[in-house]
Amino acid sequence: MISEFGLRMSVKHNIWGGPLEINVEEHGLWHEEEEEEEEEEEFRRRRRGLDRAPYEAPSDEVKQRWLRRPDILEKSMSSSSYCNKSSISTLVCLVTISAIIVLIIKLKPHYHPPSSPTLDNYTLALPKALLFFNAQQSGKLPLNNNVSWRGDSCLKDEQVGGYYDGGDSTKYNFPAAFAMTMLSWSVLEYNQKYESALELHHVKHTIKWGTDYLLKTFTAYANSTTTVASQLPSPTTKHNNKCWIRPEEIQSPRPASHCTTCPALAAETAAALAAASIVFHDNEAYSKKLIHGADVIFRFATQGLGGKYSGGADPPSLLYNSSGFWDEFLWGGTWMYLATGNSSYLNLITSPELDEKVGSMRQSVLSWDNKLPGAALLLARLRMFLDYGYPYEQVLKNYQNKIDDIVCSYLPNSNKFNRTKGGLIMLNHGNPRPLQYVVNAAFLAKLYSDYMGALYVPGIMCGGKFYRSEALEDFARTQVDYILGKNPEKMSYVVGFGERYPEEVHHMGASIMSEKGKKYGCGGGWKWRDRRKPNPNVIVGAMVGGPDKLDGFNDLRSNYNYTEPSLAGNSGLVAALVALSQNATPNSGIDHNTIFYSVRLP
Repeated sequence: MISEFGLRMSVKHNIWGGPLEINVEEHGLWHEEEEEEEEEEEFRRRRRGLDRAPYEAPSDEVKQRWLRRPDILEKSMSSSSYCNKSSISTLVCLVTISAIIVLIIKLKPHYHPPSSPTLDNYTLALPKALLFFNAQQSGKLPLNNNVSWRGDSCLKDEQVGGYYDGGDSTKYNFPAAFAMTMLSWSVLEYNQKYESALELHHVKHTIKWGTDYLLKTFTAYANSTTTVASQLPSPTTKHNNKCWIRPEEIQSPRPASHCTTCPALAAETAAALAAASIVFHDNEAYSKKLIHGADVIFRFATQGLGGKYSGGADPPSLLYNSSGFWDEFLWGGTWMYLATGNSSYLNLITSPELDEKVGSMRQSVLSWDNKLPGAALLLARLRMFLDYGYPYEQVLKNYQNKIDDIVCSYLPNSNKFNRTKGGLIMLNHGNPRPLQYVVNAAFLAKLYSDYMGALYVPGIMCGGKFYRSEALEDFARTQVDYILGKNPEKMSYVVGFGERYPEEVHHMGASIMSEKGKKYGCGGGWKWRDRRKPNPNVIVGAMVGGPDKLDGFNDLRSNYNYTEPSLAGNSGLVAALVALSQNATPNSGIDHNTIFYSVRLP
């Protein structure tokens, strides 16, 4: 205990009653007068042969002198004789001394920890949305997986690891690569927000789990590759779509599908590896490994640089068919340039030939299939933050005009997209699973708004009308607020967030009771899918497909259009949430420079 005046005291009894005994021997606080008295007493004891006599406690007066300032001590000593004259005066003396002690304690400064701020919904939902990826992990689970109902699974796959795409046990590499690219992009732009929300390590681990797997899908260690895995298991695998089974019960080997001509998949894989290499730039060995793999697979995708690809399109997939590959060339090439600073990639992505190829594509909706909006915003970032000049300026300006048109189409006065009565923008024109497109649009709008804010650009012109940059942020907030519960159903479409959320999520692992030693087999799981009860396991953070064009939602496990989550959907959700989060780091904007870590102006 330290008094206001620096005296260290060891209190032996309650200061509010009874004798106040203070151990002073161990602190060496005897005044010289007391030391002389003690030495004389000790001398007398020795003379009397009383070396082992018990210690005689100092008087109350002496004890109080240790607690008081010198000026108080002097006054106290002069009045001590008065205090001894009568019991009443002694009582008054003790009360006065106690009051002084209380005053010293009261005046001593006390530490008051700062109160925790009330976090906004975006910050609160962020760790939940990331936790979904833990629930989708395949292979030998890491110790920090922390999803109690998950275990090691599919350890005999041709490529072990990675993520299951949605509600079943299939790994689709095309949307998985897009998901990793989106997560990396969000980290590069909002690193500080992740760190303040204590989720930076989590999101980086999530990315690395995905990129480690992507490096297994082709010969990433070599200087070239002739094939890449597209999905696992292969569509021809026995019982692939005939079982409702927990992935932990799958014991048989599962081969992957491979393709020798798949430009969209390969270019998206290159984008994921290149973007992640910037995220992990502080881990030099791993970053170089990612860049090497990205270079190998991008050359495989484009069959050389120059935008003169003459190969065919990707082979058909059960669920994820690419409608084209020129947007992936632009997207992948942009990330390759950002990761390496190699001017050959810059020449590719700013070539008039590639600009012409992507110019005729649908522009407005960023998704696992359409990368043009994302690439356009990245190229606009190059133009806004770096001064390239001739011969790059005109093409970069064209892409900034494209992103202007894209975000303008999201604003309320645009007639390009309808909205539900509850306010949800229908970017897929009323078709099922709208939310995965909405979160991507929210991320783009908020990010572009932050670019403007960083450069003090007040806003944009949309069809002859000026909109402040805040209008883009407002759009993003209203859409994500809808997803988090501000909708006619008053339901959060993110599982585990809010008071009401989907309970019959279309997900094999979540829908079947996980009991140690209990197996239901291929056919035994269907009773779990078809029963009308909440899932026994809550898949926290999963964003489901979402409502229909009338704001209606059918919480039915067998109806995957409403209730199935996906990697691509949740990656956009994570990106939008971290972009909108405020309480973790109020008014913190984008990271201006990390994304340009390897870029050198030509």
